[in-house]
Amino acid sequence: MKYKDYYAILGVERTAAQEDIRRAYRKLARKFHPDVSKAVDAEDRFKELGEAYEVLKNPEKRAAYDRMGTHWRSGEDFQPPPNWDEGFEFSGTGEASTAHASLNEFFEAMFGGARTAHGPRGPSHSMGEDHHAKVLIDVEDAYRGANRSITLQLPVIDARGHVQLQSRTLNISIPKGVRAGQHLRLAGQGGTGTGSGPAGDLYLEIAFREHSRFHVDGADVSLDLPVAPWEAALGARVTVPTPDGWVEVAVPKGSAGGKRLRLKGKGIPGNPPGDMYMVLNIVLPPADSEQARAAYDTMRQAFNFDPRSRFSG
Repeated sequence: MKYKDYYAILGVERTAAQEDIRRAYRKLARKFHPDVSKAVDAEDRFKELGEAYEVLKNPEKRAAYDRMGTHWRSGEDFQPPPNWDEGFEFSGTGEASTAHASLNEFFEAMFGGARTAHGPRGPSHSMGEDHHAKVLIDVEDAYRGANRSITLQLPVIDARGHVQLQSRTLNISIPKGVRAGQHLRLAGQGGTGTGSGPAGDLYLEIAFREHSRFHVDGADVSLDLPVAPWEAALGARVTVPTPDGWVEVAVPKGSAGGKRLRLKGKGIPGNPPGDMYMVLNIVLPPADSEQARAAYDTMRQAFNFDPRSRFSG
């Protein structure tokens, strides 16, 4: 999708108060209204103004727009940065991860149709809205379960009419076997109800933090496993890490680079559990000494081997 600078469209600074944004929109909307303006592009400008105002007038949409970055230029191809919404608390539907053709569709999916808790409602005793947030956990937490402290940031309007992020810290219990995309429900931790109405709930979407070793795909976990050439050729037993501790793995003789070794049931726990995959990566020792170079030369002479033989047809 293409990036649009909503602040530039409305002619306001990024630090503008909400009232300044409202005044700017009303002034420009009157100027470019198709029933009033004679400009050729009046209708397009009017629609663009409406789209910009729809985002910036809403504290949650505006805060989300700002979190996605300020260095973009209008018309550039744009994708929200990975995990830009980590810890961002809002009262929308929580569907921002879906691909969209435009920024407008992106915000409609994320914030449109805010859900509220079910129960008795009335003008003075209404239940609070349900809130949503994404939290990142380590893959190890999904193997064992854990208690963690998380910090969420909720957009609010301060006394001067500016959008600010208000932080709060919660202690949560991460169940063993939780998977990316699942939601944890914290009853009564959502929006405040009116009158004697109870608060809504808070739904935490689980995502895995990027790991230096492990890659997660659903319930399966994989690891790039370095092996020496002789281990791949002759076979070996090697000790490797998993998110649940170290295990011994048999490398079959004659293994090629890229071969996947499967440890059944050693992925994320569940019913059924996922699998763990070791992807072999053959690593060559450096030829950084006379002895090492002599060893490579001996190998060259010992093998009638052409790694590019298939190129000759």
